[in-house]
Amino acid sequence: MLRVGIAGIGFMGMIHYQAYGRAKGVKVVALCTRDEKKLAGDWRGIQGNFGPPGEMTDLSGVAKYRQLDELLASREVDLVDVCLPPSLHADAAVSALHAGKHVFCEKPIAVTAADAERMVAAAESSGKQLLIGQVLPFFPEYAFALATIQSGKYGPVQGGHFKRIISEPNWLKDFFDPVKVGGPAVDLHVHDAHFIRVVCGMPRAVFTTGRMRGPVAELFHTQFLFADKNLHVTAASGVINQQGRPFTHGFEIYLRDATLLFDFAVLGGEAVSPLPLTVLEPDGTVTRPQLPAGDHLTGFVAEINEVAQAIASGQPSALLNGDLARDALVLCHKQEESLRTGKLVAV
Repeated sequence: MLRVGIAGIGFMGMIHYQAYGRAKGVKVVALCTRDEKKLAGDWRGIQGNFGPPGEMTDLSGVAKYRQLDELLASREVDLVDVCLPPSLHADAAVSALHAGKHVFCEKPIAVTAADAERMVAAAESSGKQLLIGQVLPFFPEYAFALATIQSGKYGPVQGGHFKRIISEPNWLKDFFDPVKVGGPAVDLHVHDAHFIRVVCGMPRAVFTTGRMRGPVAELFHTQFLFADKNLHVTAASGVINQQGRPFTHGFEIYLRDATLLFDFAVLGGEAVSPLPLTVLEPDGTVTRPQLPAGDHLTGFVAEINEVAQAIASGQPSALLNGDLARDALVLCHKQEESLRTGKLVAV
C-alpha cells in the first residue's frame, strides 16, 4: 500500500483526495494545510471550474499537519502529493525528495524553467520519483486519441488543433500573477502543450498571436513548427471576457488515414458535449467510439493508478515524468515570448 500525504487542500487537493479513494493500492494517511477549517474537514468553500463544490469531509484516521516539515518528517508517508500554489511547487518537491519521499506534483511542474530543472535534478540525485499531474492523457477521450496514435492503426499524426478556453476564474485571485501562478499559458494551456509534446515531439519553433494582460498571455493562438514540415499543429487557449463558460476543451487530430474529433464544455453550469468523440474513418464512415462510463474524477483516478504503478515498478511513467512536464512549461514560455515580441521564437 502506497501511503500518501497531500500538501495543500485547494480545489486540486480536494480532487486528488477524492480520486485516491477510488484508486488501487494507495491510501491518504496525512494532510497538510494551515487552514484550520479544512483540517477539520470543512471543505465547503472550495470551488473549481468543473465538478461539484467542496463539502464536509470525514478526515478521521488521517494525520493532520500545519507545516510541510512536519509532514516530511513522518515515517508513515511514502509519497508527497504537492497541491500547493505553482510558485511553491519547486521548494516543496525538492524538500520532499531530499527527505526520501516520492513526489506527485500537480501541474504545472513549476512557474519557471529553472525551478523545473531543479526539481528534475533533485529527483535524479535522491533516487526517488518525480511525477507531475499532467492528467489530460488520462481523460477518456484523450486516452483514446493517444492509444489510437500509438497503435499506428491509422498511420502517423499529420497535424491537429487543440483548444482550452475558459471564462475568467474569479475565485483564483493570483491566476494572472506571473510569479505566483503564471497566467493562462502556464496554468491552463500547459495541458495541451504537454499532450502535443507527447504525440508530436518537441517543435523547433512557435509563433503566437493574441492579447496580453500585463506580463502574461490572456487569449492566444499558436502555430507549432516542426522539423517535419508536413506536421502542422495549432492550439488556442486562454480566458474570454464573459462568464458562463467556465470550461471548454477539444481537439481535431489529423492522422494519415483518419481524423479524431472531440469538443466538450461547461455552459451555464451544465456539462455539454456538442461533438462527442468521433472518428472519421478512411472509408468515409463516421464512428462514435464507446468509452467507459465515468465522471469528473475518472481521469484523475487513472492518473493516480499510473503514479502507483510507476512507484511500485520502479520505472518512470512515460506520461507523468518530470522531463515531459518541464518541456511543456518551456513551450508555454516560448509562446508568451512570441506573443510579446510578435516574432517566431525558436524552442
